Amino acid sequence: MYAVIRVRGRTGIKRDIADTLKMLRLTRVNHCVLIPDTPAYRGMLQKVKDYVTWGEIDHETLLELIRARGRLMGDKPITDEYVREHTAFESVEDFAKAVVEGRVEYKDLPGVKPVFRLHPPIGGWEKIKRSYREGGALGYRGSDITALIRRMLGPGRW
Repeated sequence: MYAVIRVRGRTGIKRDIADTLKMLRLTRVNHCVLIPDTPAYRGMLQKVKDYVTWGEIDHETLLELIRARGRLMGDKPITDEYVREHTAFESVEDFAKAVVEGRVEYKDLPGVKPVFRLHPPIGGWEKIKRSYREGGALGYRGSDITALIRRMLGPGRW
């Protein structure tokens, strides 16, 4: 399971890259989506690698992300009671663990918004025109995505 975050805006972007970002539901900067690790999605990530950053998310970070920024239609937070009523899972924690393990997708929760709206990272972005390997913010970061997400959840969460 990958967490993908849009880093750069829409100025000067080619149409096919803009379309791919739209298909990934990354329409604005600092939006995050969860996608499975499949060849089709990996190809899409390679196409938009100059506009996003991504990596493998762990259970604890996903749980924190859902509790802090997960929303249902009507901008309501996701609660244990809602998960218990609408899925076979007892809590948000069990649901998050199943999502990371690939047993269920995040969008399978009825009425959930597929995009997490995050704050800009505390301390700011690294250089947004360079890859992560070169000291920038773009491209694949592996498990380091968890530290970035925690910086983007807001003060007191990292």
